[in-house]
Amino acid sequence: MPKRDPLLVKLGRSLRRHRDAAGISQEKLAELADINRTYVSDIERGNRNPGIKNLARLAKALGITTAELCEGVDL
Repeated sequence: MPKRDPLLVKLGRSLRRHRDAAGISQEKLAELADINRTYVSDIERGNRNPGIKNLARLAKALGITTAELCEGVDL
C-alpha cells in the first residue's frame, strides 16, 4: 500500500475538524458542496488531492473561507 502524502493527510484532518465543528455529516457536506460523498471521504482520509475549485466549494458549504480550511496545511 502506498504511503499517503502528509500534506493531503493534514488537509483531510482540517476538513474533518471543520465538518465536525459544523455538526454535519459527510453526506450533508457533499450535498451542500455538490460533490460526491465518497470524494469527501477520500479527501478526509488523505487519499485525494482536490483542486482549488472543490476546496472552495467545500469551504463555502462549511461557512468558512478556503484559507481557513487550508490553515496549517503546509509542508
